[in-house]
Amino acid sequence: MTDTARHPPPATTVPTRRNGATPAERCVPEEVAIALTYNRTTHAVMMATPADLEDFATGFSRAEGIIDHPTDLEELEIVPAPQGIELRMWIAADRMDRLERRRRQIAGATGCGMCGMDSLADAMRTPPTVPPGPAWTATQIAEAVASLHPAQHLNRQTRAVHAAGFWRNGLLAAREDVGRHNALDKLTGALLRAGENPASGILLLTSRVSVELVQKAAGAGIGIMAAVSVPTALAIRVAEAAGITMVAVARSDGFEVFTHPDRIIRGP
Repeated sequence: MTDTARHPPPATTVPTRRNGATPAERCVPEEVAIALTYNRTTHAVMMATPADLEDFATGFSRAEGIIDHPTDLEELEIVPAPQGIELRMWIAADRMDRLERRRRQIAGATGCGMCGMDSLADAMRTPPTVPPGPAWTATQIAEAVASLHPAQHLNRQTRAVHAAGFWRNGLLAAREDVGRHNALDKLTGALLRAGENPASGILLLTSRVSVELVQKAAGAGIGIMAAVSVPTALAIRVAEAAGITMVAVARSDGFEVFTHPDRIIRGP
């Protein structure tokens, strides 16, 4: 991996006025256009937080089906440009041929994990069915959910970003971004690069659960996800079809299980 120049920090302090009068300052997250290119051909442009970019490149590439393993990225350069950052990746010729056959141009807004889909069938693709995995107690799920908040360093500064975390007898990784789908791509990229099996733990999300998050989780082989907010009806249906245990509204006073409760160990 080559980082040819310094890219912007993930947050910056800006002047403001409280109630329109009192001078003050506030820390806000950066939002940068990030182009993901393969063999010098642009595949996607996403608005994202300029942090953990190698994880982002790996996780996004895996979620898109461009790579199966981090080593499939033969080279990665992080190249700042006047209007954003280019994640310049190189892949084998056969993978590039496969990408060219189904390539689409995407302009990805911050809140969109499916922008640029060129058909309804593409957007509503059926995710793979995840294999059976470990079961968890209610206490473990509560511990997992509680572990993510202390790891949200950027959110403590800005109160404006999402987080995705991975828990297995402790929080193993957490990533943050202005886009909830970007945070998940960064997390899965970090797990892949660390050689972790995403099926062995619990995916944690600070956002509502929308369908693209379920699709990304299924693609990574994640069997259980826990979110602090409410899922959409479509996300519930897709999680049910994919064999994912969806835990949501997970807060200090408990949680709700929407699909596949068999991974939850029922206590007295």
